[in-house]
Parts: sequence; C-alpha cells; structure tokens
Amino acid sequence: MDRRTSIAALAAIAAVLAWGTAAAQQPSFFRIGTGGAGGTYYPVGGIIATAISNPPGSRPCEKGGSCGVPGLIATAVSSDGSVANVNGIVSGQLEAGIAQSDVAHWAYTGTGLFEGKPRLEKLRVIANLFPEHIHVYTRADSKIGRIEDLKGKRVNFGPPASGTLIGARLFFEAYGLKENVDLTPEFLQPGPAADRVRDGQLDAAFIIVGYPAAAITELAATAGARILPVEPAMQDKIVEKVPFWAKATIPAGTYKGQDRDVPTVAVGAQLLTSADQSEKLIYEVTKALWNDNTRALLDAGHAKGKAIQKATALAGVSLPLHPGAERFYREAGLLK
Repeated sequence: MDRRTSIAALAAIAAVLAWGTAAAQQPSFFRIGTGGAGGTYYPVGGIIATAISNPPGSRPCEKGGSCGVPGLIATAVSSDGSVANVNGIVSGQLEAGIAQSDVAHWAYTGTGLFEGKPRLEKLRVIANLFPEHIHVYTRADSKIGRIEDLKGKRVNFGPPASGTLIGARLFFEAYGLKENVDLTPEFLQPGPAADRVRDGQLDAAFIIVGYPAAAITELAATAGARILPVEPAMQDKIVEKVPFWAKATIPAGTYKGQDRDVPTVAVGAQLLTSADQSEKLIYEVTKALWNDNTRALLDAGHAKGKAIQKATALAGVSLPLHPGAERFYREAGLLK
C-alpha cells in the first residue's frame, strides 16, 4: 500500500507540475497599430513586434533565443495611422500603437483638431521613436517645381483617420491652398497614392513618414520622383503654426535621383499604450524594446531603425509615461 501510495502521490505531483507548465506557457497577444504598407510605421512596427515577442516554447534569451517578454506574441496591425491608432488603443482594439506626437497630444488634451471631442485620457507613452518628415512629391518629369504650383491640382492628402491627413490640412492651409477649392484631394494609403502619381492620375501626394518611404522609393526607381522643398520662410511659418513640428531636411541620396538636400519639416513618432495595460507587462515590453538584441534588429531591419535610440526615448514626450515604462527609465538612469 505504501508503495502504491507513493507512486500515486508522485503521479499527482507530476500532473500538477505539468498543468502548471502548460498554464505558464499560455500565450498572450499584443497588437501594435501601425500604418499602411507603403509607409514607415508598418515595417518599424513589425520589427518592434518581433523584438518584444517571446512565444511559449522559445529558447531563452541567454541561450541565443528571443529576448522578448516571456509568453508574449506581438503583431503589427496595418491601420490608417495615428488617429486610428490612438482611438484603437483607448477602445481596447489595440494594446499599443504608433502615432505622431502632435496627434497624441491633441487627442489626450482634447485640443487642436480634437477640440470638442472627448479627451483620450488613458493614452500613455512607452517611447519616442523617430522623426517623421513631410514629403510632398510628384513625378520627376512633372512641371510642378514648388508647392505653390499645386494650385488647381489633384493631391493625395492621406487616408481617413490618419495623422497624415490632419497634417496635410494644416500644411496646405499655411500655404493658403484650400481643400476642395485650390486642391482636389484624394484620401489614399501611401502605396496606392504613389501608384496614381506614377500613372498620372494624381499630380502630387503628401505624406508624413520616416524616410525613406517605401512608396516613394519604388516610384523614384521606376518613373522617377521629385520631393518639393519647403523653403525657409515657409518652414518658419509652419513651425509657428504647429509647434510640434520642427525644421528638418531630407538628405541628398535618400531617393534615386535626389541629388541635393530637400528642406522640410518633421514631427516625432511615439509608441503609445493605454493606462489599462499592466505595469508589469509594459515594464517588460519597454525593457525588451531597449534590449541589445533589439538594437541589432532595428539597425538591420529598416533605415529609420537607426534613429530609434534609448537616449532620445523621452524627447518631445508631452503625455504621461505609462508607469511600467517610467519604472524602466528610472532604473536605466534616464529619468530622475
């Protein structure tokens, strides 16, 4: 009886341990809202998703495996961009998302273009990522040489619920070019917009994106592309109108045929989440984001990845940090 009892006890212990292991291996999912495939949010979001993921059964980090959050499966979700992402985060359809810093601030405070709408007070910051540059582009053989030449033309403003669309309206307003009066707008994702510029169905397109933008790169390599400059006087006027934007440059050689620097303006892209996400989870996500292995993925995965640096993770942040992210930055000595 004693022997049978011992065997039964050992079997029971093994069953409990097996159940505990299975329970510990239950995956959790983390959806990151990005943008269209022809922009920068989607590929960069995919790199971040890979970096913070560590599916059940993965080799541990110290043995050459994933250095992400144990049990986490993160995915990059294509979306219309900043506005869609902040709304998705607050509604619970996304666990995180990338958004322009101006859109995030307006949504959180109920100001600017979100004035009169409910404040999205649950938005929290995980990290500032990279600068996004305004590109206004045409075919290289177009007679359009200045932004002022767009009067009476067909121009893509960006998809609905995107930061690009909001930015386009602010930008062209600064030039005195009125939507549906001076400009005939389209509201397309980056890829289809570039296709229509190439085919002559659009005269130009506006996009806020971290260079190089895949859609413009493809256009430049086929039909040729020209980035229209934002001259210094207009840079000053636009930055005064939209304080979250800053003077910037798209360096020569960014796109095929671009033989000189192009002056423009830029805005920061930030990784956001909701206050409803647990401190432990976001701490682990932030820690994985700034792991040395992630550094290698970012550097190799996209040209804009090199601009994503821990040293600038808090630059331009006007919303509250998520407590989990705040804890990481305090431990890392970036926040006092």
